[in-house]
Amino acid sequence: MSSNLEIKARCSDLGAARDRAKAIATEWIGVDHQVDTYFKTRAGRLKLRESSLSGGQLVSYLRPDQQGPKRSDYQLLPVSDPDGLKALLSELLGVHQIVRKQREIALYQNVRIHLDRVEGLGSFIEFEAVFDGDPAEEHEQQRKVDFLCEALGIRDEDLIAISYEGLLENPRV
Repeated sequence: MSSNLEIKARCSDLGAARDRAKAIATEWIGVDHQVDTYFKTRAGRLKLRESSLSGGQLVSYLRPDQQGPKRSDYQLLPVSDPDGLKALLSELLGVHQIVRKQREIALYQNVRIHLDRVEGLGSFIEFEAVFDGDPAEEHEQQRKVDFLCEALGIRDEDLIAISYEGLLENPRV
């Protein structure tokens, strides 16, 4: 499995966040249109991502719902037939939620910066500091996430604890 340290925050001005991100980004990847179909599971999360940039991917991950930076352990599997897999998993597991978003993607070193417009929810910023899972590396990833929060003007009260999937169920969180 791979790991990242991540935060998600509400964003009232995606244009200003974009300008700040572009000023510090080491790479600007572009705009991705994504549909994430979450399936019912007993533990963790399982979603099929259909991406205009990356194609189909099955993503499983374990991550606590907590405010602020949190570790996520995940696995990505490329999918050549997303429609067929979605039909199969829908039948076997059932669909829990569907999240549609437009995501602008930038990199700051090993940290993915996501500027998201989520259908039915609004605008958000997400950071994912990708690393090998070594606990000794988490402090360095935390330092980078803290730097990006400062650079993009993210305040503690902007941070949210749950995924877009959870927010669609309870948008007032």
